[in-house]
Amino acid sequence: MADGTGLANHTFDELRQGLENRIEHVVTAADLAAWSTLTDGAAPGLAAGALVAALIGRRLPGAGSVVRRQSFSFDAPVRPGDRLAITATVRNKESSGLVLLDCRCTNQLGLTVLEGEVEVLAPERRRRAPELPEPVPAPRRHEKYERLVALTREIPAMPTVVAHPCDETSLRAALEATASGIIEPVLVAPLGKLRAIAAASGLSLEGIELVDAPHSHAAAEKAVELVRAGRGELLMKGSLHSDELLSAVTARETGLRTERRLSHVFIMDVPTYPEPLFITDAAVNIFPDLEAKRDIVQNAIDLHRGLGLGEPRVAILSAVETVTPKIPGTIDAAALCKMADRGQIEGGLLDGPLALDNAISLEAARMKKIRSRVAGRAQILVVPDLEAGNMLAKNLSFLAGADAAGVVLGARVPIVLTSRADKLRARMASCAVAALYAHHRRGHQPVAAE
Repeated sequence: MADGTGLANHTFDELRQGLENRIEHVVTAADLAAWSTLTDGAAPGLAAGALVAALIGRRLPGAGSVVRRQSFSFDAPVRPGDRLAITATVRNKESSGLVLLDCRCTNQLGLTVLEGEVEVLAPERRRRAPELPEPVPAPRRHEKYERLVALTREIPAMPTVVAHPCDETSLRAALEATASGIIEPVLVAPLGKLRAIAAASGLSLEGIELVDAPHSHAAAEKAVELVRAGRGELLMKGSLHSDELLSAVTARETGLRTERRLSHVFIMDVPTYPEPLFITDAAVNIFPDLEAKRDIVQNAIDLHRGLGLGEPRVAILSAVETVTPKIPGTIDAAALCKMADRGQIEGGLLDGPLALDNAISLEAARMKKIRSRVAGRAQILVVPDLEAGNMLAKNLSFLAGADAAGVVLGARVPIVLTSRADKLRARMASCAVAALYAHHRRGHQPVAAE
């Protein structure tokens, strides 16, 4: 609502329950220095409080607002380069002119920096805030992935067995992850072919442990054998087909099976979504039954928490948000939520069935009058089958410019499972996710939470 003379406010009469406004701001070192001065050097999380005040004073309700009371919890630090998304939502109005706002600030990783409520005396008449430049979002930097890769600098390189990296893309990804200190690799492949690819691509194999295997099938089996022998805490797919590697992983006597069902998780960096978005399962289980879905959900929750992203909000997706026998996935969704209530699934907040729109859009959830701690803010999307998940992930990648890192869970070690179409950035992020989770499985606290 701008007309060249500033932003128009919302009067008390215009405000309604559920009305929301939002700003984004990329934090600079100068911001932190200024906010630290204002707060006598207090925790930089208070920086988010200054942005909440700006949102209330300029946008909702806007000019003429008077803050009467506020209560916040500060849950994560703020660093230069962080992209903060600040949201204020009208919870209710009182006859005295007071309005209660729910306020939340998240960073580019989806971590909650600030959360709480503000009681505001709303303006009675129309006014405009002074003209000020709006925060300009920084260019797309794939910051969600960059943050994950940066976190691996705080942990040792993970011993990783790479199966058949016999094209330039997969070999380069393994060597880049090595150079970045994410992994310490053992490359299993036909050595003549591997050296020829390295030479043709200008890549050096100096200092890298190499294990000969005559072909891709043998490379998969040998890689699994090395992991079983304790030579690797990660298994990484090279240029062989996923089924070839997973066949060796799931072999009953010689594989890496556990009591948990294997499942795949896409960790999506979606430009239009404020936090990493997990999609599962879009690559391993074709038509999972209820028991398999329980493991799929638990694997994704464990990964989310293991990366230091906290207790996840899990949406069990379907075409509709009501339970109906005509769509069996809705019954599974309801059953999964009840299983979570009874402790059969632990560590996450589940809701479902939810259609995609009301899983990721607060406005869509409000329009359909869905009251939920998950709806509109889901962090994990559990799809009904592989086809739905694969199409969703590829739509986000090719139509929304998202990147998709991928990891398989439920085996003895995390498995870096990339696609031949993946960019180097996504392959590096896949390595980072797997390495951080393997570090957590050693018994360490998640790095992001330390």
